[in-house]
Amino acid sequence: MRHINVGIIGFGTVGSGVVEALINKRGHLSRRLGFAVNIVKICDSDLDRKRHVNVDSSLLTKDVNDILDDPKVDIVIELIGGIHPAYEIISRALKNKKHVVTANKALLALKKESLFRLARDNSVQLRFEASVAGGVPIIKALREGLISNRVNSVYGIINGTCNYILSGMTNFGIGFDEALANAQQKGYAEKSPAMDINGLDSAHKLAILASLGFGLNVRLSDMLIEGISAITDADIKYAAEWGYVIKLLGIAKRTAAGLEVRVHPALVPNKHPLASVNKNFNAIFINTDMLGDSLFYGKGAGSVPTASAVISDIADISKDIVGASSCWTPGIVYDSYAGSIKKKDDFSSGYYVRFSAIDKPGVLARISRILSEYKISIAFVSQEARRQERIVPIVMMTHIAKERDFTKALAEIDRLAFIKKKSVVIRVEESLNEK
Repeated sequence: MRHINVGIIGFGTVGSGVVEALINKRGHLSRRLGFAVNIVKICDSDLDRKRHVNVDSSLLTKDVNDILDDPKVDIVIELIGGIHPAYEIISRALKNKKHVVTANKALLALKKESLFRLARDNSVQLRFEASVAGGVPIIKALREGLISNRVNSVYGIINGTCNYILSGMTNFGIGFDEALANAQQKGYAEKSPAMDINGLDSAHKLAILASLGFGLNVRLSDMLIEGISAITDADIKYAAEWGYVIKLLGIAKRTAAGLEVRVHPALVPNKHPLASVNKNFNAIFINTDMLGDSLFYGKGAGSVPTASAVISDIADISKDIVGASSCWTPGIVYDSYAGSIKKKDDFSSGYYVRFSAIDKPGVLARISRILSEYKISIAFVSQEARRQERIVPIVMMTHIAKERDFTKALAEIDRLAFIKKKSVVIRVEESLNEK
């Protein structure tokens, strides 16, 4: 039987999951593929750490060159994460005409142009299914299943940590800090979760999805990026009263003026499918010209779901190798007719905003006047009764307004003497009401 040889770089949580799956599923994969997938070497800087999978010590190495320079290795699997030395490792593998599978969303978001160029120049594959939404096959769907479709919009819950936190706040009425602590205790949040809760992890993933779906080289600098740390249980309650739930969304959608690409907390209508996505699950809601609406849902992280995606890429590359295919498949196709990317402050939205103001006559009138000066109209407003400390929340929802205008108005309001805290803003995705 023909063999495909793989070298795995990174033997942590995800790497261990891939190794275990390749061992346990060896017979299953051989029957499905018609050939075997062999692990030739596993490289990691720490080989003494206890792992849940046992392998022959002869497979282990601390020297990455044992994989990159081994002529027997057909596919290099990079699972160390981060930018460096992952970039140098993948680059060398491609230059050595080895196919590469990676789960590294941060690296792809920042270096995708140069890496895909290297893959093209050396006629090898660079696959990345596991980089977005764990085991959910969204990359393959966009590359293959929807190849004849024109993508109109993508709305994604693509960070399980943030979704777990917001779900806890929504379902149990707890505050942000308690919800984060619960996520850390369950292993759904890192000890230092900044990249998750500040929206950067979602932005990395959205850069990949948007580039793939819309044929434009989307960079982080093109995006509005905001996280969830300012959201309180009070915001969750107000949203519920008005028929919404709060989700951290990655959004990419076509408009007449160009592609909007942004990551931020959003009010999602209760009736929309994304509103019911809870805990650490991911979901991507896509609209295309031929299929219409579709929802991709599943576990967005963890060693087993990620291993599922990595092995899918291994299988696809292996079939090309065994079939001696001379057809090089581009990782991301940039379309010269795809248009342009909108400026970050040029999109329009409805806005939920919570002001913390001293309770005295004329406050609401002054806020309303400033909003009106920037052509922002109020849909409805709620003001709580006087508190002992004389600081009360004023919560309002606006009609659709330009981001640029709203940002200027909010900055002016927050400078007023009677505003005592930075105001909390959550955008309202009114277009989801139509779905």
